[in-house]
Amino acid sequence: MKVVVARTLPAAGLDKLKEHFDVEVGGLPFDRAWLLEHVPGAHAIVADPTVPINGEVMDAAGDSLQVVSNFAVGFDNIDTGAVRERGLRATNTPDVLTNATAELAVSLMLAAGRRMVETDRIFRRGDWPGWEPEQYLGRELSGATVGLVGFGRIGQRVAALLAGFDPRLRFTDAHPMQDAAATYGATRVQLDELLAQSDYVSLHVNLTPETKHMIGAGALAKMKRGSILVNTCRGGVVDTAALVRALRDGPLAAAGLDVYEDEPAVPQELVALPNTVCVPHIGSATRVTRDAMAELCADNVIAVLSGAEPVTPVV
Repeated sequence: MKVVVARTLPAAGLDKLKEHFDVEVGGLPFDRAWLLEHVPGAHAIVADPTVPINGEVMDAAGDSLQVVSNFAVGFDNIDTGAVRERGLRATNTPDVLTNATAELAVSLMLAAGRRMVETDRIFRRGDWPGWEPEQYLGRELSGATVGLVGFGRIGQRVAALLAGFDPRLRFTDAHPMQDAAATYGATRVQLDELLAQSDYVSLHVNLTPETKHMIGAGALAKMKRGSILVNTCRGGVVDTAALVRALRDGPLAAAGLDVYEDEPAVPQELVALPNTVCVPHIGSATRVTRDAMAELCADNVIAVLSGAEPVTPVV
């Protein structure tokens, strides 16, 4: 059976696939023409967030195709409607990247709040004049009100990691999350209330038509003056142009960003702002996590092509 890996996959998953299937690997950077040329006859496609899988790709694979396995927890790159229409399966890699992504979210809170990147640049340029009493003042995370937009696996892990900072936790979620709220001492509120109350707002939702630009000009205007926005979920949840204005003119004091609307392209006006901490989509970028993601990605393919249910189905 044939498996087409659209770009690449860590050896922990790739070697597993090669034990069972004929595997073709596209390599880096992603080449859509290569994918369309090699996908005919594929029983499975392995994709990642940079690889759009739509009806054209599925139809190019033909009747042999059974599953699209995504090397990510998010799956907005896959046309799930087209998957359902064709009676196929789609999978993702949840759980295994929860801790790594949550750790990065907390790191971005600290880095943005304490102006670490901004002051690092000043120091390296040789522009530090020496210690002064009111120099480079930031915001402490301890005792702050932290709003978590999305209280699933990653949002809850953030809450757990923040326990030592004794924050006041607020959250929004499509589900009641009563047990989780009690576990972490978090209070469920509406989004507008969360934005108005929070010193830090951290985003943990999937990118869907409903969450596209959820944090736009209107939402940003409701945020507390001097607050900090952190995004480790998907870039499209935030309206970039509105974010730039909010960072430049208020109410935001800073932002910590791991994801971007049109990555890898990031507007220069965002990058140039001194009150941003921008990292290149590294939320799951630890060896342990990426290997676990790759193995789960392979396990999903193996399960479906052996006639079993996928381990972590999306569709």
